Amino acid sequence: MRLATWNVNSIRARAERVVAWLERSDVDVLAMQETKTRDDAFPYLSFEAAGYEVAHRGTSQWNGVAIVSRVGLSDVEIGFAGQPTWGEPAAAEARALGATCGGVRVWSVYVPNGRALEDPHYAYKLAWLGALRDAAAGWPTTDPTVVVGDWNVAPTDDDVWDPAYYAGRTHTSPPERAALAAMADAGYTELTAPTALTALTGSRTSGTAGRFTYWDYQRLAFPKNRGMRIDLAFGNAAFAQRLTAVAIDREERKGKGASDHVPVVLEIAAPAPG
Repeated sequence: MRLATWNVNSIRARAERVVAWLERSDVDVLAMQETKTRDDAFPYLSFEAAGYEVAHRGTSQWNGVAIVSRVGLSDVEIGFAGQPTWGEPAAAEARALGATCGGVRVWSVYVPNGRALEDPHYAYKLAWLGALRDAAAGWPTTDPTVVVGDWNVAPTDDDVWDPAYYAGRTHTSPPERAALAAMADAGYTELTAPTALTALTGSRTSGTAGRFTYWDYQRLAFPKNRGMRIDLAFGNAAFAQRLTAVAIDREERKGKGASDHVPVVLEIAAPAPG
């Protein structure tokens, strides 16, 4: 099975591009983030015509998560237990969606940005990551489960173009990285890191120039390769043992109408007989 995650940065603006990529890339399941639309405005027909079932959660022009699948889509779950709230009135934002696809439990997550270290949104981000870890710790360990999406945290200094540039900013602060790494306490391994993939499969992803998944639209960030690796996949042991390959499709950052993120694709083997 081929499973991917992609922050599409407005699905209504990019539905045609996303569907074309799905067909060209032969992807079975795609988790999307930042769809930026309400449920009733999602372009369901475009995906259904291509053979995909759709689950989407969106309430406004902000946030929004989706899962589309051509290998089955069931047991859809909006949000996770204990998910923190935000706003006035306080409510759980459209940032997490789970579904079972082809026997794999898939979660699409869009972690809060944090904005700035002194901003209340930063504390919300840390609380959100902590609650996700706690929820994941309670999920069944025998079911292959993967949590994919835009985590808005670069795990290490190797995952940003210039660590000095991010000093004193969000996405690389020690508390954020600690909250991300704590997914290991719930039994989940970051599977899209080059070192993790090498340890699991003996293969390697592309080098540093091809490891980023996000580039700002400003200041010629993409041509200068001033990017970050923040689109990640955390899998439990039942999922990790089936992982065979990971790829970052850097080409999708090119051309007119591109998202500022690119797809990350995971290939998993069929379950062992018996």
